[in-house]
Amino acid sequence: MEQPDFDKMTRQELRCYVLAHREDDAAITALINRGNPNSPSYPRPQTEADLVMMGEILQRKLAQQRGDGAEG
Repeated sequence: MEQPDFDKMTRQELRCYVLAHREDDAAITALINRGNPNSPSYPRPQTEADLVMMGEILQRKLAQQRGDGAEG
């Protein structure tokens, strides 16, 4: 069977293909490599203080997702 050209597929077409062909590692890899266009992008930390701040932000977000409301 000939491998489809994943580069020519839209993200939705590729997603549907992956759902129908879950054993196709190349298709899964192509989908993962595209990323999610709706995901927020964050700047990379430039200093130690930036790294600490990003860690704090991550902890708050994780707490919100768990629903415990713990901050800090």
